[in-house]
Amino acid sequence: ETENKHEIETAYAYTKTINIATKRPAQPTTTSPPATTMLLRPSSSAAYRAAMAARHVKQQQAAMVTRLMSSSSNQPKKHLVTHEEGVHQTMKLPTAWRNKPLFRRQGDVRFKSGMEASKLLIAEAHRRDSHEEEYIDSIASTMECLSPLFDRNPRYAFVAKQLMEPERFIQFRVAWMDDLGVVRLNRGFRIQYSSSLGPYQGPLHLGPHVTGGLIKALGFDNVFSNGLTGYDVGSSVGGSDFNPFDKSEAEVQRFCQSYMTELAKYVGPDIDDPTMGMGVAEKEMGYLFGQYKRINAKVTSGNVPFMNKKSSEVPGKAVVLFAKEMLKDINQSLMGKRCLIVGSGKTARAVAAKLLEYGAIPLTFSDESGHVYEPSGIDASKLRTISNIKSDRGALLGRYVISSTTAKFNEPSNIFDISCDLCFSCGPIKSINAEAVTQLADNGCMGVIEAGHKNVTIDARHALKSRGVMYAPHIVTLTGVNIVHAHKHDLTDDTLEAEVHRIYNDVKSAATEFNARGDLFAGGSMVGFLRVADAMLAHGAI
Repeated sequence: ETENKHEIETAYAYTKTINIATKRPAQPTTTSPPATTMLLRPSSSAAYRAAMAARHVKQQQAAMVTRLMSSSSNQPKKHLVTHEEGVHQTMKLPTAWRNKPLFRRQGDVRFKSGMEASKLLIAEAHRRDSHEEEYIDSIASTMECLSPLFDRNPRYAFVAKQLMEPERFIQFRVAWMDDLGVVRLNRGFRIQYSSSLGPYQGPLHLGPHVTGGLIKALGFDNVFSNGLTGYDVGSSVGGSDFNPFDKSEAEVQRFCQSYMTELAKYVGPDIDDPTMGMGVAEKEMGYLFGQYKRINAKVTSGNVPFMNKKSSEVPGKAVVLFAKEMLKDINQSLMGKRCLIVGSGKTARAVAAKLLEYGAIPLTFSDESGHVYEPSGIDASKLRTISNIKSDRGALLGRYVISSTTAKFNEPSNIFDISCDLCFSCGPIKSINAEAVTQLADNGCMGVIEAGHKNVTIDARHALKSRGVMYAPHIVTLTGVNIVHAHKHDLTDDTLEAEVHRIYNDVKSAATEFNARGDLFAGGSMVGFLRVADAMLAHGAI
């Protein structure tokens, strides 16, 4: 028995040596021995049969493991966006899409990689709309983020080409009479960019900086901002080049009534819901809604008034909650953080109020006249004083210095020279450039949170990344209005915080999935695009 056992072990060792020497891959189950094994067969036939039996058992076990792994891989993976199918699973499409021409204007133009597809799409935007600088910036920054998606699923590049063109762009004349009886003219805009996910929804912006190109850029960005929330809501943006800050209350009212008289033809409950934006607060929304109600009979949707004004403070609160989530990732909190606030509008004041709730220290406010700086921080009473001043149309922050003995006005001359831990940008478009980022980083700023539309330039975004400063983009932080729209009367502070936590985790997971860990702009663009693109694919060529 001992002799027999020794021969079996010898035969098994010989067989193992041959497999290693020849680097033989796993063979299908068979009882006939390979030719190389037969050349080194041991003398005992019993030992040989035992070795072959052992090898047969081993091959059966390997085949079973392979079948189990194959069956488990066929199970649908959890999608980081829809929680139904994994990203890799949905992107197993025929490679024929990569062989199709992306453009066919002057010969077939194809792409070999996702980055090449992004460059082709950016070049097409330049060809069609080279005069619209803001729109080109939005296209370029977003398409660069989406290139990994085009690599995994080339079909998405064709959807992105379709998404570059809005569904409808409305421009009209707004005639109104000023206090001297002179007829004034402004341009009115409303771009209904995408209704793939649901009825249009988006802000109205008033100001001399508002142009058709800016409205188009904001509408494109709003597609991703509304899409990443997971709610059934489309994207639209509107406004006018009317400046409400140097007009009387009567002039603002007459303008809003004239603007809504034309806009009412294109908006309405369950069609297009305008919300507050730059230069549009509760008063302007009230004038606009009053004129709409005068023209139309239906003014509610699900027992919620059309153009609801209850969301005035929620966007600012949501911005602070996103900052709280960012700090939580690095095991820190808002308690004691010195916060620089750029701007002094309704969102900036809501941000300051929420920061005070979490124990943070707001330091500044700013407007076109300059900035006020409280070295020891702005407490609740000082914030009420600033709110009272800014509630008067056209009032400037310089008046605050009269009521405060500790405030500094335009000292230092550049607001970004003030040392801070976090910067909340609630100011005008492109208020933070690469130079400002350098100053903030040198003064110890650890994060920039965008609380206004397109406050941070593309160069500043690159500078933030190179300096290792955290950045929360506006497409992620300005989702508070959508949360209000989705929850209507049931929105509480706990619900708002839970929704912000959910959205933030979706964005962070998408950034990690596509090798852009920590890049919330890339993660938000990908999540929003995936949701909109999947809906567009289901709708066909529309």
